[in-house]
Amino acid sequence: MRRTLDSLVTQMHSSGIRYEDAVREFKKQYLREVLMAHRGNQCKAAEELGMHRNTLSRAMAELDLSLAEVRATLKRPPRSERPVIYNAVRVGFRQG
Repeated sequence: MRRTLDSLVTQMHSSGIRYEDAVREFKKQYLREVLMAHRGNQCKAAEELGMHRNTLSRAMAELDLSLAEVRATLKRPPRSERPVIYNAVRVGFRQG
């Protein structure tokens, strides 16, 4: 992970991204990841992050990170796009 982060920092520096912008994007992506892990539950995400839910909400507002945006990525795909899984064993089927 350290190498990946070093590579990312090098890329950001060489492309001229300002420190404030880099920190902002890191925070936004980090919060989005934790919120997705908790399926948009701000209370659980805030607990994992070690902050109060109100502090998390304020940070999200400052970063223009909406909960609707996070939850939209969590929705199940339409039935037509879901993989079909066949059950090989029929429950309640008797032979004889």
